[in-house]
Amino acid sequence: MREASGNRPVVATTFYVRYAETDQMGIVHHSAYLVWFEEGRSQYMRACGADYAEIERSGALFAVAEAHARYEAPARYGERVTVRTWVEEVRSRAITFGYAVHNADTGERLATGWTKHVCLDRDGRVTVIPEIWRSLLAQGPRTDTFGDQEIRVEP
Repeated sequence: MREASGNRPVVATTFYVRYAETDQMGIVHHSAYLVWFEEGRSQYMRACGADYAEIERSGALFAVAEAHARYEAPARYGERVTVRTWVEEVRSRAITFGYAVHNADTGERLATGWTKHVCLDRDGRVTVIPEIWRSLLAQGPRTDTFGDQEIRVEP
């Protein structure tokens, strides 16, 4: 997967690799990257003014329909990583996010990936993404003043 390009805004979320995310050799387990993608996606949505809890209270649920990760280099316990998150595509009933994970101190790319989410109603049926959320996503990220992690919105 390529990294964000053109006029796609990116939200970068930086944090330390946690011990629980590593194996006996101190290397991050492959499953942790999907959790990191989720963290990046959550921060991206918050930066757009679309917090997941608020979205769910409105009756819209975003279920992961597909997930892909490509691993390029290992991350280790205690290192800082940055997850760069952007929107690849918004369709009437689905949204695809792109991700790139880098070592925050060396800049080395560790992994890339994407997740596709379908919008469900409270009964679990696929439905159109409500206009309020499509509008906020179309406007893109606006703020980086939330959370306890290092977050920045890149042009």
